[in-house]
Amino acid sequence: MDKLYLDQLRHVLEHGNRRGDRTGVGTLSCFGLNARYRMKDGFPAVTTKKLAWKVMTSELLWFISGSSSIIDLKKIYSANKIWDANYQDYLTRLGLDTNDGDMGRVYGSQWRAWLSADGRQIDQLQEAIELIRQNPESRRIIVNAWNPGEAAADQVALPPCHSFFQFYVVNSKLSLHMYQRSADMFLGVPFNIASYSLLLHMVAKITGLVADEFIHTIGDAHIYLNALDQVREQISRDPLPLPRLHIDERGQTEIDDFQMADFSLIDYEHHEPIVAKMAV
Repeated sequence: MDKLYLDQLRHVLEHGNRRGDRTGVGTLSCFGLNARYRMKDGFPAVTTKKLAWKVMTSELLWFISGSSSIIDLKKIYSANKIWDANYQDYLTRLGLDTNDGDMGRVYGSQWRAWLSADGRQIDQLQEAIELIRQNPESRRIIVNAWNPGEAAADQVALPPCHSFFQFYVVNSKLSLHMYQRSADMFLGVPFNIASYSLLLHMVAKITGLVADEFIHTIGDAHIYLNALDQVREQISRDPLPLPRLHIDERGQTEIDDFQMADFSLIDYEHHEPIVAKMAV
């Protein structure tokens, strides 16, 4: 995993274009990167720094729950602070001190309660799971988080960066392909790889399939200018063997049956964390 990811970091560092961005920090940016992570090689948790496992897992469960409230995220894992800065920025844009935790219709709302033109709420994630079970050769097993009608600055804390994903079934194996419109290569991408790989394993488990590949396509792949030294430090490190994912067997049959305590990484070796400030 690390070699693919480190090659992408190195590519953006060496070939990226200087671009401005909404945060004012500035980036080195490349357009259109791809990678494939095979689950049989091990769980793709970054080893050249430490992955915040509980933070990643709790965020994914929050998405799956359908909630867009930061309060619900902290109920799953109180130490999860990755949305705090975006939430405060959203309140500032709205001219509010608080709004009871609502961040607009971010990932969870779009995955589990997409608003159709005729007013219906569509549970895209559950419909995808049912298609995998009933019509696995369908080319329509898609979950879309990017809703142009609900992506304006006064509507949502942060428009979805990982915009949509598609499942693919062949020979009793399940793969997941995710398109990400915008990717913070240093802080965000290791998190995204692990999150969607975990989602792949969860869906494979409840549909009786084997988790095969996570395919990751990135639109704007960028390194913020305030993280260049951290990136250089990371690419100087040697990757370590990948860990294995363990999911406790509790008879989970539906996507909402999973809990944080169900997941653990076996034999996860990693280098020391590398700290960088998130651009908001």
